[in-house]
Amino acid sequence: MRAMVVEQWGGPEVLVEREVERPVPGLNEVLVRVRAAGVNPVDWKTRASGALITWGALPMVGWDVSGTVEAVGPGVGSLRAGDEVFGMPLFPRQAGGYAEYVVAPARHLAPKPAALSHVEAAALPLAALTAWQTLVDAADVRPGERVLVHAAAGGVGHLAVQIAKARGAHVIGTASAAKHGLLRELGADEAVDYRAVPFEDVVSDVDVVLDALGGETAVRSLEVLRAGGRLITLPGPDDVPAAPDGVSASWVMVEPDRLGLREIARLVERGALRPVVDAVLPLSEAAKAHELGERGRTTGKIVLSVA
Repeated sequence: MRAMVVEQWGGPEVLVEREVERPVPGLNEVLVRVRAAGVNPVDWKTRASGALITWGALPMVGWDVSGTVEAVGPGVGSLRAGDEVFGMPLFPRQAGGYAEYVVAPARHLAPKPAALSHVEAAALPLAALTAWQTLVDAADVRPGERVLVHAAAGGVGHLAVQIAKARGAHVIGTASAAKHGLLRELGADEAVDYRAVPFEDVVSDVDVVLDALGGETAVRSLEVLRAGGRLITLPGPDDVPAAPDGVSASWVMVEPDRLGLREIARLVERGALRPVVDAVLPLSEAAKAHELGERGRTTGKIVLSVA
């Protein structure tokens, strides 16, 4: 099968196309013919340094996939050959999603929402699960609460806006002025141009902050929280600031979650969630996809078309 592999850690150019052995599903696993693969910041960060991930003998990046079950291993009763599925298998272990086929534990996948194409579905798993596990599992956002989403037009952010809104929250998003129209379309009640004004000068009494940036943004976010407020940052545990009394600060790392995927699919089917796809490139242009992503100007997601 064709796959994009990393023969040495470094810039986007180290992603090269190779013919590799097609994997075989084992106990409780399925073989998925990948139709599209999502591209995420963790992809290019791990490609650059090899950090965080447990790699196989031949490093292959990519986790978000949407495709069709090709074969079923022993013990699998929930999926059959021909089923259309999407998911984020094995994270943070190597999955090798930038390939024509991938093997995954059956319970790391869920039925693809019928309303979405494979390209759209591949844009969802890692980013949507990150938003879901942050806002629903960790923060337990309730109706009427005020939620601030940083980088609200980005991969995680634009989905977090919609999930928070579906939970009945009052949603505030930070983004450049050019992206405020999109935020309104996605359901944001307020949009703040972080380039024009410090967000802490115009936002207050927030119950939950989802911070995809870390650093000083996380520290400054503590200023906008009301008593009992929750700050959850995504870059890593080193970006969790010391929280004063009365508020909390924590970190979430996404994990495979079939139940979460099913809830995300339900939001899609009822029209409450849609992925925004910024660019679609062929699998062979994975390096270009990484170059685009690393510029930090993407609205929504970048996706590789595999089949």
